[in-house]
Amino acid sequence: MSPPSPDSSAAGPQLLVILRHGKAEAFAAEDHRRRLTDRGRGAALSAGEWLTEQGIVPTHAFVSSAARAQDTWEAVAEGSGSAAVVRVEDAVYTADADSAVDILRTAPSDARVVIFVGHNPTAASLAHLLDDGNPEPDAFRAIARGFPPGALAVLEVAVPWSELGAATGHLVAFHGKG
Repeated sequence: MSPPSPDSSAAGPQLLVILRHGKAEAFAAEDHRRRLTDRGRGAALSAGEWLTEQGIVPTHAFVSSAARAQDTWEAVAEGSGSAAVVRVEDAVYTADADSAVDILRTAPSDARVVIFVGHNPTAASLAHLLDDGNPEPDAFRAIARGFPPGALAVLEVAVPWSELGAATGHLVAFHGKG
């Protein structure tokens, strides 16, 4: 099942895309400086194209300050044609699922499609925390196999961003090979 195509002028649920950064090089002088591999960049570009095919173009982005997450966002933005308002934050780099929710609560009230570009285990934990327990079956089967680098989960969020919390989202799609 494909998630609905958001229309920025329409009322209804917002969409949250939770994206784990793409495959990164194994070593760098510091973990924060690890870059995407060619494979990781290709997967991120493909994820952006997939988002476009689903009619999902991020309007706002929260991106980890790690180089691999910023590289991932740049490729996703290229693939999706997104001109999102971007916030690169150290807090996303260090966030656990609860801290990630706090970060996402700061999204502007008019944000229709928010993307969170971060790391595991936070990405997987965040998707599970926010899901209402009644996910779309295909998305659930896919996410149950794992949340590999470059994978993304799409959740409908029917509450204002400032009220985001456990079980306030509905998992509608998952893209990535688990």
